[in-house]
Amino acid sequence: MSEQERFDRLRLIRSPRIGPVSYRQLLARFGTAGAALRAIPDLAARGGGKASVADTGAVEREIAASRALGARYLLMGDADYPALLDQFEGAPPALIVRGDAGLAAGQCIAMVGARNASAAAVRFARTLAQDLGQRGAVVVSGLARGIDTAAHQGSVGSGTIGVIACGLDVVFPPENRDLQEQIGTQGLLVTEHPPGVQPLARHFPARNRIIAGLAVGTVVVEAAPRSGSLITARLAGEAGREVMAVPGSPLDPRAQGCNQLIREGATLIQNADDVLEAVGSIDIRMVRQGSFDFAGEPVSSDVAAGERSAVVALLGHAPVPVDELIRLSGLSPAVVQTVLLELELAERLDRLAGGRVSLR
Repeated sequence: MSEQERFDRLRLIRSPRIGPVSYRQLLARFGTAGAALRAIPDLAARGGGKASVADTGAVEREIAASRALGARYLLMGDADYPALLDQFEGAPPALIVRGDAGLAAGQCIAMVGARNASAAAVRFARTLAQDLGQRGAVVVSGLARGIDTAAHQGSVGSGTIGVIACGLDVVFPPENRDLQEQIGTQGLLVTEHPPGVQPLARHFPARNRIIAGLAVGTVVVEAAPRSGSLITARLAGEAGREVMAVPGSPLDPRAQGCNQLIREGATLIQNADDVLEAVGSIDIRMVRQGSFDFAGEPVSSDVAAGERSAVVALLGHAPVPVDELIRLSGLSPAVVQTVLLELELAERLDRLAGGRVSLR
């Protein structure tokens, strides 16, 4: 990949209304990011709206700021882009990393749990992470308070990956400043956000998908029924990764989420041996979900007005699977995906989890 193509790809994902799905589709259709950038305004116009692309100067300043932090970019297509994450639906096209990127190629185990964790759970998480590290595993977590912090503390000496929901120059929570710096020098810090981006609430579910995507399995140590940790576990399960949970007292609300996961089929975990036994039987080839690139043959010309109208007529505010649109419209996957891409660029379409779409 040339330096110009790398720059154009970063500029493409930084452009308004370009997400992981539309990014892949644009590259698959136009071949290069430069060609995709030139086509965006016309595609949005066909969808009934307007669209712009990221400013060249802004991208140059972002790259300079990242380099000043000692960070570098991993783009989809790079040899060292994490292989397991690349197979994950909605994986970020661009990561900014600081530290040893080779850790992501090891046997990664995600550990997540409550921020307001009990003292017993914190101690257990720290010990479990330490034991996993001694057995050669790399612990992945989100650098949050509670279980995340304990997991990193237990594994920072053996290999840990911290995935954050902000820029690399931002520390959240503030008390983890020293730990974040230690991970950046001894382990690996990962984010999809440019320097300066603050940890907004909407960034955390997106961060969770990276945690789940990097790991062959996810361990939930302590979690309430509405905990964000359960989002990570759900994403891991949907991707065919192992979901594990540590049981807790039925009298402790912080254990209800883990106990529910076990009832639903998650593997019960009591020690590091249980974790390694659970993930040891997983062949990495079984994890692969297949390509999420543009489906079918790329459309070489404009979609006919009748075809576009047929797809739009099937859409509403209620989410519908893209596969259902293809079946009901009788059109090729490439045509349907092209219409959806035009609508998304025109800010008329929302993409939701599970390959569903709805009109905005």
